[in-house]
Amino acid sequence: MNIKKIVDITALKFVLVGVVNTLVGTGVMFLLYNVFHTGYWIASASNYIVGSIVSYFLNKYFTFQNRERSWQQIVKFIVNISLCYLIAYGLARPLARWVLQGFSTAIQENIAMLVGMGLFIVLNYFGQRFLVFKKKDAAADTETEEPTDQK
Repeated sequence: MNIKKIVDITALKFVLVGVVNTLVGTGVMFLLYNVFHTGYWIASASNYIVGSIVSYFLNKYFTFQNRERSWQQIVKFIVNISLCYLIAYGLARPLARWVLQGFSTAIQENIAMLVGMGLFIVLNYFGQRFLVFKKKDAAADTETEEPTDQK
């Protein structure tokens, strides 16, 4: 895989959309956790429910310029977001608890949410780019065809 295919204008657009999602979702997450005391899972899940709705539309139309209309794509998006969330936050919480053993639960879980966000971003980028909004490349298909030898 060519690094230039991964780090390009699409990646920059994904980062810009991510800034919007991060501002909105993180605000929701930390507000729910620290002000409304909803707990780790409700706060972090709320981040991704709100952020995912924004992400779907901005990434679909702005980042990946995908015009496909199908329930299958929406299901892929939901599965991608869900798996990325479960993996990222499922790893981040025990890791933060282990590394920050002497700290309070609130500090451990706030750090875990930050680490979870970072893991989620990386996993989600690859999932959206190469699975959910993958471009159907007609040019790549024709390059693999054998040339016909007409004599």
